[in-house]
Amino acid sequence: MKRNQFLLTLLSAGTIALTSFVPGRTDDRTPYQTKTFSGNIKAVRAETSGGSLTIEGGTDMNAKVEMYVHGNNGNTNLDKAEIQERLKDYDISITQEGSTIIATAKRRSNNNDRTTDRWKKSLSIGFKFYTPRNVSTDLRTSGGSISLAALTGPQKFRTSGGSLNMTDINGDINGQTSGGSIHLDRCKQAETSDRIDLQTSGGSIEAKSSSGTLRLHTSGGSIRLTDLKGNIDAQTSGGSVNGSDIDGDLKAGTSGGSVRLANVSGSIDASTSAGSVDVSITKLDGPVRLVTSAGNINVKMPLNKGISLNLSGNRIKIPLNNFSGDTEKDHIKGTLNGGGVAVTLSANSGSVYVNQ
Repeated sequence: MKRNQFLLTLLSAGTIALTSFVPGRTDDRTPYQTKTFSGNIKAVRAETSGGSLTIEGGTDMNAKVEMYVHGNNGNTNLDKAEIQERLKDYDISITQEGSTIIATAKRRSNNNDRTTDRWKKSLSIGFKFYTPRNVSTDLRTSGGSISLAALTGPQKFRTSGGSLNMTDINGDINGQTSGGSIHLDRCKQAETSDRIDLQTSGGSIEAKSSSGTLRLHTSGGSIRLTDLKGNIDAQTSGGSVNGSDIDGDLKAGTSGGSVRLANVSGSIDASTSAGSVDVSITKLDGPVRLVTSAGNINVKMPLNKGISLNLSGNRIKIPLNNFSGDTEKDHIKGTLNGGGVAVTLSANSGSVYVNQ
């Protein structure tokens, strides 16, 4: 009887609308509450200030939302009474508006609380959505990771304190994080106008088995590229760039590491300010530009087609068959096989080796 009165009081106060409730559980394995929706769900909008957001597509036309609650810093030892007391300081809503599911968890402002007291009483509130595949998203969180899987449509998301994980996404993807890594797997653009644009200020990037127009930028981590096709722009200010099995137009740059690329087909523009460049090109289908300010360049590439060479470095070694032009110890400029694809290799403080 007392428990029923407690739940009725909670609902009438508008703290949160529950469809199923598991008392006393705050771990990441059991949802604190679950709500289901019917109808043709086409979009998800979510915002939370202290938890993760996860979307799993590919279900039927209905949808389900799970909410997870625990204390700050991953504290899962809070009892039911403590959770209910802290939830009084939050506005939580899980609703359906037309074909869109909207879930929000926002903390109310309280000028009477000191900053330290407010932090101690904070909660991490995350949402997990199960939706049809053809669903677009607009997601915001300031304290957790964002994960999307098996979706088709435009996806937009931001987090200030977590990683970004995308698996099997078809469509326009635009995501940013200020404090986590990025993982991209089996994603591609659905329309020619779609883009995959992902940025992080404090983590590494891994992209594999994906295609389209990809922009992958980080200010504080390494980049790993595997089995990619399309127009790829990968840049980092604080790590190395490594890749293999890349087909298309690749632009790769780093200010603080080496560049190592294997089995590249197409055009390539790669540069580093503080490392070596090692590249193997299997098919020369576009211009090649490799530049380093503090290392060597080592390239393996086919030389049996028309090439226009411009090579510079402390030392240059390249087999020159059917060559016409000027050769010096530190500079070679001319044509192979009558000229054609532009190949520019520049090592300001190192040597250049081609097929050595």
